[in-house]
Amino acid sequence: MRILYAASEALPYIASGGLADVAGSLPKAIRDKKHACRVVMPLYGDIKDELRQSLRFVTSFYVPVAWRSQYCGLYEGNVGGVKYYLLDNEYYFRRKGIYGFYDDAERFTFFSRAILEMLHYIPFDPQIIHCNDWQTALVPVYLNLFYRNDERYRDIKTVFTIHNIQYQGKYGTELLTEVLGIPEYASSILQYDDCLNFMKGAIDQSDMVSTVSPTYAREILDPWFSHKLDRMLVPRQYKLRGILNGIDTNVYNPQTDPMIYETFGISDAKKGKAKNKAALQAEMGLPQAPDRMLVGMVGRLVAHKGLDLVKYILEEMISHGYQFAILGSGDKEFEDFFRYIHDKYPQSVGLTVGFIPQLAHKIYAGSDAFLMPSKSEPCGLAQMISLRYGTLPIVRKTGGLQDSIRDLGEENGNGFTFASYNAHDMMGAVDRCGGLFGNQEAWDKAVVNAMQCDVSWAKSAEEYIDMYKKLL
Repeated sequence: MRILYAASEALPYIASGGLADVAGSLPKAIRDKKHACRVVMPLYGDIKDELRQSLRFVTSFYVPVAWRSQYCGLYEGNVGGVKYYLLDNEYYFRRKGIYGFYDDAERFTFFSRAILEMLHYIPFDPQIIHCNDWQTALVPVYLNLFYRNDERYRDIKTVFTIHNIQYQGKYGTELLTEVLGIPEYASSILQYDDCLNFMKGAIDQSDMVSTVSPTYAREILDPWFSHKLDRMLVPRQYKLRGILNGIDTNVYNPQTDPMIYETFGISDAKKGKAKNKAALQAEMGLPQAPDRMLVGMVGRLVAHKGLDLVKYILEEMISHGYQFAILGSGDKEFEDFFRYIHDKYPQSVGLTVGFIPQLAHKIYAGSDAFLMPSKSEPCGLAQMISLRYGTLPIVRKTGGLQDSIRDLGEENGNGFTFASYNAHDMMGAVDRCGGLFGNQEAWDKAVVNAMQCDVSWAKSAEEYIDMYKKLL
């Protein structure tokens, strides 16, 4: 099969979240299964110079954006045997940052249309275009409206993956003809609740809709999770599928990871974890106390990550003797809270506001446990990375957290879970983890078991391939 994987970000070029991890690792896993899979993404100004210098200019062409024609440069890169196409327009993409601009609707309208126009200029005829999130949601819309009469495009199938249904690409109806270039007669494709909704259009127009875990695929049929798109999804359950993400086990490998303090494997996990923990405590200004359970937290500091639960009960957890290593940025409310707690309890809370990839790896490797009390979590990658480094996850049972973490009180357990969105239930899971931490023999066994979990893309890539085959 031939798959073109379209994403607004992908590692190693640029990343703002989990989509980049998936776009940087799933295509390689599909390619390892002997299928052709190439990636297309924008050429952002923030891409590092050494990566930019490795690209080869292929050609340039013009892209229709409503009544305008906009320049597009086509560049080609190769990473890990996977071919990447990067689409260049300096007005749209040579900026500081990826998202959050006043003209994001126009920027990703251009990108979606450029993906389809690009097919005239590359020696690759995809059978499937796999689109991801609202930034590429117009690809199936444009394909069906404007390209089906061209023989090159006639049989192309489309898959649309929802990584987070909260971000739908909602804009005013006045953009329909003047920015998106969609005729009034086709306005119903995108109109939804008095606005234009890019994700709604993709759900309607794509051949298959997937999301990043089986539980999340069920959850988004419920109004509490769907952010009002359940009315689109419930009648289209026949084309909805949930496939759990994996991680790149070469990037996240404690035996070879150059970012951690000292590499280790299953055979020397106890010694390696101890050295990484001591070094992490020192770097984050915490006492080097091997007998205190160190709980890591890495991610965006926003409400849906369950941080209101943490805020409510963190001081009580500190009173139980736990240390915390926290890395992230987000809402001012939570940044200010964690700064306050760090200043009040410097012996118990290490904090870095921002995101430093090297420190993230060190927290995964050096922590004893990893806390993810999310209110909702489409998939989550941090809990899988934690398993890889022998750091036991403590998670709420939602989305991909429920699909990847089983409580150690159950058969084949690999972490600690709690179900209700309640601070004291979370506290109970943390204390159960703390109780196991006090039993050295049982803890060492649990760490080894966590490291043996298969969190690779192998099984999930097969599920994607099976989905693709059903479309052809």
